[in-house]
Amino acid sequence: MASSIGARPAGARPDHRNADRAHDRGRTPAQLYGLVFGAVLLIVGLLGFISDSSFDTGTSGLNGDSLLGFEVNGWHNLVHVGSGLFLLLMCAKRATAKTAALLFGLVYGLVTIVGFVDGQDVFGLIPVNQADNFLHLAISALALLTGLISPGRDREREVARTTAAGRRPA
Repeated sequence: MASSIGARPAGARPDHRNADRAHDRGRTPAQLYGLVFGAVLLIVGLLGFISDSSFDTGTSGLNGDSLLGFEVNGWHNLVHVGSGLFLLLMCAKRATAKTAALLFGLVYGLVTIVGFVDGQDVFGLIPVNQADNFLHLAISALALLTGLISPGRDREREVARTTAAGRRPA
């Protein structure tokens, strides 16, 4: 007796819904970005407190200690911890991950511009050097790229919405 598992009647069309659902479970580039960079920024922020935990401010002579060639201080570390937590919290869903990557890329882009223009600090709080500026540029560009290429909705939800509206899903 033939097994009925995977068998379908002659002339029946294959059911691609299961393949679409499996594809929808995969993470988007923005979600992967949020997960990876969120974890890295969180860890770097926490490790930065070992290097320098001072909360000095001022536009004249603001210097942080070096962590792997990058300048850090307490404020810089808090920004990294906050950025990491933000990305990790936002990466669970496609829409929030996309929005977070785009916002994050824009904010880090502004920080990069200020860092390049000033050359020594950002708003008198965060000490930066050229290594910081180029790293912020790369982080910003990658965030914007992953945000732009990532879908904002799950395909299942879109199919359900179009089907409920009486339209045929694509």
